[in-house]
Amino acid sequence: MLDYRRPVLRARAPLRISFAGGGTDVAPFPQREGGAVLSATISSYCYSTLRPRTDGRITVQSLDFGTSIGFGVDDDVEYDGQLDLPKAAIARIREIDGALPVTGFDLFLHTNAPPGSGLGSSSAVMVSVIGLVAQHCGLDLGPYDVAELAYRLEREDLGIPGGSQDQYAAAFGGFNYIEFLKDQVVVNPLRVRDATVHELEHNMLLAFTGRTRVSDHIIEDQVSRYETGNADALEGLRAQKELAEQMKVALVRGEVDSLGRLLGQAWAQKRKMSSRITTPLIDDAISRALNLGALGGKVTGAGGGGHLIFVCEFERRHVVAEELIRMGLAVSEFTFSKEGVVTWRAQG
Repeated sequence: MLDYRRPVLRARAPLRISFAGGGTDVAPFPQREGGAVLSATISSYCYSTLRPRTDGRITVQSLDFGTSIGFGVDDDVEYDGQLDLPKAAIARIREIDGALPVTGFDLFLHTNAPPGSGLGSSSAVMVSVIGLVAQHCGLDLGPYDVAELAYRLEREDLGIPGGSQDQYAAAFGGFNYIEFLKDQVVVNPLRVRDATVHELEHNMLLAFTGRTRVSDHIIEDQVSRYETGNADALEGLRAQKELAEQMKVALVRGEVDSLGRLLGQAWAQKRKMSSRITTPLIDDAISRALNLGALGGKVTGAGGGGHLIFVCEFERRHVVAEELIRMGLAVSEFTFSKEGVVTWRAQG
């Protein structure tokens, strides 16, 4: 039964693109050498809605997966592969000191991109749900709190391999240079001029390969190669960190062409981190795009599929887009988002 005395709450958390540094946020690299990622959030989101109810039941419905689950507010949560991300967030938040008692609610989820798309959608789901349920329970969590909790839930409670850039990108939003140190994460928001943002939106393309990489074990392979001292993996990871710094400088200076060329270098180094990162389709798409006027392109995410990003000469962007579409990729333009996770009361 719905509780009409309490407000319906909504939240959204943005997806992100990663320019350089991906992989340096995955343990044990940041603990041993320190990592750095340059990323930006885009105007695509994970949305969530919470409707309070009075009967002690919690339901979660996902439009993306076409499934729903339900359990009691005091039930032990079972992680069985069915909407485990929201279940983990609910289970942890209801146990935080100071949280209001949960009387039940309906949770509805929808995301603009599927899991494994390379845009950080899974972490955006977690961040969105944490922000929403925390507000419902009367908790005031800042972006660092939300990101750290999301990271621990995904990597520790659920045992999902990966790094921590996505959680911090979704929580903070905007253009960020994120440093991953031995025992802390530092988010450095970048003051990027509006003209630079407009130029990037004018010149960039996002292309979906149509394939996700959820079960490709790319991250595990990358970690294994790093821990065994594989020379290519070591070189690729260390170069990613350096390129993130160089691209940050180009970005704040407004040097879009330089950023595009550095993007190509970042891809060349990323390919060294694991043989599973690229595919014949990805290599072919990037090669054709470069031949037709792209300044640089790379996978945004772990690799093996998902989305590619390109910085093009604007006069050639449409030619690049047409070729990628001929290859079967879904091509889109996009805009950047300045906001991280936000929650609000629904009207009416």
